[in-house]
Amino acid sequence: MALGKLSSKVSKVLIAACLAAASVCAQSAPVAAASQPGSSKTNNAAAESTLSVPKLHDSTFIIGDDDVLAINVWKEPEISRSIPVRSDGKISLPLVGEVQASGETPLKLEQEIAKRLANYISEPEVTVIVQQINSQKFNVLGQVNKPGAYPLTSSATVLDAIALAGGFRDFAKQKSIYVLRQNPDGTQTRLPFNYKDVVKGVKISQNVKLQPHDTVVVP
Repeated sequence: MALGKLSSKVSKVLIAACLAAASVCAQSAPVAAASQPGSSKTNNAAAESTLSVPKLHDSTFIIGDDDVLAINVWKEPEISRSIPVRSDGKISLPLVGEVQASGETPLKLEQEIAKRLANYISEPEVTVIVQQINSQKFNVLGQVNKPGAYPLTSSATVLDAIALAGGFRDFAKQKSIYVLRQNPDGTQTRLPFNYKDVVKGVKISQNVKLQPHDTVVVP
């Protein structure tokens, strides 16, 4: 009888020991997995640290009044900021002072700001990005609900212009719409637009992308 009780106690001790060992193994397994050099988190962090961010600018776009510029000076947060171009075509920055922005490309403005900062900062790196284009606009006139001038986006078409203007009024001649476009020599080109055809998928080439100062006329 005493031998049976002793065997029971030994069995309980062995079971407890096994359970404790299993618990230790379970707790240590995630730590080992997380510390492996091949883990996805480690690889992602290493990849992100080695990626180089390209310097973005546009060498063709001409900045205009009311455009909003994002100006970043590397490691100089007190100078970096988002700033609109004033009506006199200028912007003002710490250490730089007033600088002409309207009529310049972002690349040219970068160079001018960097030149002025060189008196205070060793090899300044400047990036100018046009955040919002307010200077380039198109007009919608005639039988629409909201005629007026609208900011031009890079992908705006005649259909977009009509939608922005609130659609047609009751007596709009939807087949006789046209776009007046200014030519470099001062003349105008008239581009026909038949709304009825375009929405049916016919003559969709008439749905041209708008250019600065285009006027969409809805008779």
